[in-house]
Amino acid sequence: MTRTCFLLVLALTTLTAEVRRDTRDPDNLVVHEWGTFTSVAGEHGEQVEWLPLEGQQDLPCFVERYRAFRIKSTISATVRMETPVLYFYAPRDTSVDVAVRFPGGLVTEWYPRATVTPAANVSDSSLASPGFVSTATWSGVAVTPGAAESFPTEPRSSHYYAARRTDAAPVSVGGQSEKFLFYRGVAKVRLPFSATVSADGGAVVTGTGPLGTLVRFDRRNGRLGYEIRESAGSSATIATPALGADLEALAARLEAILIKEGLYVREARAMVDTWRDSWFEEGTRLLYIMPRAAVDAMLPLDVKPRPTATARVFVGRMELFTPATIADVTRALETRDRPALLKYGRFLLPISQRILASPSSGLDARALQTFIYGAFADLTRGSACPVVTAR
Repeated sequence: MTRTCFLLVLALTTLTAEVRRDTRDPDNLVVHEWGTFTSVAGEHGEQVEWLPLEGQQDLPCFVERYRAFRIKSTISATVRMETPVLYFYAPRDTSVDVAVRFPGGLVTEWYPRATVTPAANVSDSSLASPGFVSTATWSGVAVTPGAAESFPTEPRSSHYYAARRTDAAPVSVGGQSEKFLFYRGVAKVRLPFSATVSADGGAVVTGTGPLGTLVRFDRRNGRLGYEIRESAGSSATIATPALGADLEALAARLEAILIKEGLYVREARAMVDTWRDSWFEEGTRLLYIMPRAAVDAMLPLDVKPRPTATARVFVGRMELFTPATIADVTRALETRDRPALLKYGRFLLPISQRILASPSSGLDARALQTFIYGAFADLTRGSACPVVTAR
């Protein structure tokens, strides 16, 4: 063998060894997470308390809930932490331990099996108690790239399943398999963004730092409009957008925003598909990207062994009650138009409460309470799951 050939073989052997070492390194673990913090803006921009766990149950019944949380539907909170999912990417089978802390919040649903605290003595006042913290811990999570994807399903549809459409490795805990670790919760915490709505329907958005990407979305009787704004300042005003926009174009732009923030392409699409029926429902809302530092402070995450890279992309979803929304719901209350009320889903109660609390509404609050709660009950009818006891 000539010296040149020898050096070429040596170089190729070294390169192959480097590639093998990189792709099979047990520490070469990547974790990506996305989720949503949902809140309701008050008349003066404050975060109002509402019942975020009331309304239609949109999760499959195999998702675990503790019996101790049976009272959760009566818990008022300022934030609904919705569908954080943790994806794992690894070059080979590995095992990880994962722990999430939720200061001022309560973990209410999860899958696969986790150890969740507190397991008892949770009341409406618990979230406001100084030092209250809820935790979810998954020990010995088996991450198995390339494994057969055999996950639980149920006959009724759920947007839960859309989150599985990624390239992440399957995981399993305690005999339960999934494409991710899933959890949800509620909290009485302050978010770094607020917004007030003016008489002409414009929204004035303020933050504790640079606002970044803002998306205002309006939907009225099937017609929709949106505006996307990039703001380096801590305040911005977004006028009511013209209706007549294309929903698919908006979905594509949202995916691009999420990819820019650090999600993989299929993860971004899965997130938009998961929330398509909620982000784009009747009414007005502001979508924004939560600063990573705020996410880490509100929801500390610990993964062992430590990942090579971690992305946490959370969207803030703030419901805004514009004059158009107030007028629409007021008309529905005056005429007892139940279908018109149900378009607003789980936000029907806080909208109605604001209207009835206003002396200028001219409505008989006492007489309407039964009608409102009767309409709201239609959202939950037939969607309840049996409660799973703690193991």
